[in-house]
Amino acid sequence: MKKPRTAVRSRPRKQASRQEGREKRVLSSSQVKPPTPNGLARRQEEVVVQASVSPYHLFRGTAEVRAFRENLLRWYDREKRDLPWRRRAEGEVDLDRRAYAVWVSEVMLQQTQVATVIDYYTRWMQKWPTLQDLASASLEGVNQLWAGLGYYSRGRRLHEGARKVVEELGGHVPRTAETLQQLLPGVGRYTAGAIASIAFGQATGVVDGNVVRVLCRVRAIGADSSSALVSQHLWSLAQQLVDPARPGDLNQAAMELGATVCTPQHPRCSQCPVRSLCRAHQRVEREQLLASRSLPGSPDVEECAPGSGQCRLCAPPSEPWDPTLGVTNFPRKASRRPPREECSATCVLEQPRAVGGPRILLVQRPNSGLLAGLWEFPSVTTEPSGQRQRQALLQELQRWAGPLPATRLRHLGQVVHTFSHIKLTYEVYGLALEGETPVTTTPPGARWLTREEFHTAAVSTAMKKVFRVYEGRRPGACKGSKRSPVSTPSSRKKPSPGQQLLDSFFRPHIPRDAPSLNSTAQ
Repeated sequence: MKKPRTAVRSRPRKQASRQEGREKRVLSSSQVKPPTPNGLARRQEEVVVQASVSPYHLFRGTAEVRAFRENLLRWYDREKRDLPWRRRAEGEVDLDRRAYAVWVSEVMLQQTQVATVIDYYTRWMQKWPTLQDLASASLEGVNQLWAGLGYYSRGRRLHEGARKVVEELGGHVPRTAETLQQLLPGVGRYTAGAIASIAFGQATGVVDGNVVRVLCRVRAIGADSSSALVSQHLWSLAQQLVDPARPGDLNQAAMELGATVCTPQHPRCSQCPVRSLCRAHQRVEREQLLASRSLPGSPDVEECAPGSGQCRLCAPPSEPWDPTLGVTNFPRKASRRPPREECSATCVLEQPRAVGGPRILLVQRPNSGLLAGLWEFPSVTTEPSGQRQRQALLQELQRWAGPLPATRLRHLGQVVHTFSHIKLTYEVYGLALEGETPVTTTPPGARWLTREEFHTAAVSTAMKKVFRVYEGRRPGACKGSKRSPVSTPSSRKKPSPGQQLLDSFFRPHIPRDAPSLNSTAQ
């Protein structure tokens, strides 16, 4: 049952003092269970980090922490979005069902926009409303529902986790962030903290991409946010800020603020509930006052003053403050390694006159690695072009379907699809078995599907792009529909400022433990 919300109001001095003491005890003691060695080590790291940085990047005592909490929660109660996973969690009395509802939403939201997740989440919970339902489902069924959502290892790990809870943990989800992370596959520090705080009320902070942005601006942290030092400091700040009375709401409020107000490119600082505590906003105001020369001397705004040398949480001297960026000077954009480039030849093999209507051949990928367990058109990794590419692809096709008329293999176009770590170019081929005897048997791992079955099968977005190229080039297709090459969203026209603002309301959160960052995440 959802915890009653505490009213935000002024308190007599003695009462406030007692409340501060209780908060200190909650933050310094273990919640629910004694801390694991891993959890204890993290707390020791946080103490060391806080002791080694300038007070400029910290919160000054419980009064400032309490002001941040109260302002943020008051705003969240008024402005939070009505989302299906929030409704389900708030209305669920059973702790395991509540944890399951949060778990599914947090996994789906990794690297994925809210607007996209809503439909998938609704269909998922309708099909598998409990952990027991999901545990009894097939992986094929899970992949089929997940198709199009991307980062397919998330669904597989969620399925594995449900089976472990049901088969090994007596149907009960672990109750603390530490045990959630230890016992459940695919559950890292962020996801464990979100489930523990929202479903079980554990006072533990969380850090996702939105929270990183909020905290870096509020405390003017200009160093690389992906570095170990900054990451530890951000987790320490998140733990300091979490409200013992409403931990789940505070964590969701911080993520909501980053998703809808403190956005990457177009922050709406005038609507921010914590702008009076924001060092980045204070820096902007100071720069504006200096530029206008409306006041003599320098305005009284606190700055970082490390004891000696360069502050390790400030931006390096090589990256000075850019007045045109305002608060978006924070956080510093981490340099990313470009994805490696690969080429694959793939073929849509069709039997137009098969019994029961035209059918196309799909084969299943291995159970590990990229797009594990999904179905695809027969493909081979090859050089970008040349006769050897056609020969290798033809051999792969014959492995699944037997002797084929090689002269009918036609090159149709190209599809470029970027995964998190690979830019994959598909050379798309087509081959129609017009006069041949229909193939009625296939080896294990292959099957012939109708077009309707293809669109509901567990296939990746890349394969759907490949099929669109084939459909656009086959005889009888609309002449005006040039579908080759098909590229990823990164090559499309830049959205208008109005569309960017609308998109900010559906911005995904990016947790530090997202499995999508691993090599098998797609």
